Amino acid sequence: MQVVLRALLLLGGVFFILMGLGFLLNPVGAGANFGLTVQGTMGLASIRADMTAFFVISGVCLAWGTWAQKGDLLLVAAGLMGIAIVGRLATLAVDGPHQGWYVPIMVEVVTLALALWGRRSLITD
Repeated sequence: MQVVLRALLLLGGVFFILMGLGFLLNPVGAGANFGLTVQGTMGLASIRADMTAFFVISGVCLAWGTWAQKGDLLLVAAGLMGIAIVGRLATLAVDGPHQGWYVPIMVEVVTLALALWGRRSLITD
C-alpha cells in the first residue's frame, strides 16, 4: 500500500507541476480552463505569477516531500489544498454552484487526504 501511496503522491506532484508550467507558458489558455480571463499585461502577470506559484509549489512539495521523506513539505501542499477548499466552499455558499464545481474540489480533497495520509504513514521524521 505504501508503494501505491508514494506513486499517487509523486504523480500528483508531477500533475500539479505541469499544470503550473501551463500557466507560466500559456496563461490565456490555462486561465480560460479555470474560468479566468486576462485583462492586459497585469492580468497576464497575475495569472503567470499566482497560478504558477500555487500549482508548482503544491507539486514540488508533494513530489519532493514524498521522494525525500520530508513530511513538512507534504503539510505545505496539504495547507495549500485546504485553503483552496475553503475558498471553493465559500464561493459555493455565497454565489452558488457553477457547472462542474465539484471536479476541482474533489481533486483538492483527494490531494489533501493523500498528503496528510502520506505525512502520517510514509514519513519517519
